[in-house]
Amino acid sequence: MKPFVLIVEDEDALSTLLEYNFSKEGYETAIAEDGEEALLIAEERSPDLILLDWMLPKLSGVEVCRRLRRRKETVSTPIIMLTARGDETDKVTGLDYGADDYLVKPFSMPELFARTRSLLRRAKPSLLQDIITQGDIEVDMQAFRVKRGDNTIHLGPTEFRLLEHFIKNPGRVFSREQLLDAVWGRDVYVEARTVDVHIGRLRKALGAPKKPDPIRTVRSAGYAFEPKLA
Repeated sequence: MKPFVLIVEDEDALSTLLEYNFSKEGYETAIAEDGEEALLIAEERSPDLILLDWMLPKLSGVEVCRRLRRRKETVSTPIIMLTARGDETDKVTGLDYGADDYLVKPFSMPELFARTRSLLRRAKPSLLQDIITQGDIEVDMQAFRVKRGDNTIHLGPTEFRLLEHFIKNPGRVFSREQLLDAVWGRDVYVEARTVDVHIGRLRKALGAPKKPDPIRTVRSAGYAFEPKLA
């Protein structure tokens, strides 16, 4: 079951970015553009985690947080408040109103995901899959450890992120451009040829005697991870 994340943000560019990244990481998402809509969505279906902007139309984020904490269905739902208000007094106010964590804009996606996983691990550990296995390849997301059979595989950070993306999307063909967006990010300029270099390193690291290559090259299309080969 995918964790359900409610994104409460009235800035279209940021809500779209959050939805894209959380969906890419395997979360189910919904977007609310104001405080009242957030409460309605949360009433229809209790989120597993809420990303809550402070400055919202109709109802402020802290008021939404206060009302959510008064409902038995959302009294313990993890809430991360996202805001441009970075003063210590604002942070204390947000936490006092019931937020579990507080991130000041602009923030990094890796930090947001780390905080998300930390809160979900405490609140609903069954939703997080720390170890993913495809064929004879095992990836431990928390320990950053990879094994193939009985052998431990040592990967660099980029190769690990590539394998993580592949193993979460088995069988799907990704173009070089899609892999650049997923692994390097949309805001980083990297030549498409760089993907080929890191795919080569990943293949070499995963290689084992009498074991097939689990990464398939699709001519004129890109690459795919094939569980049946692993």
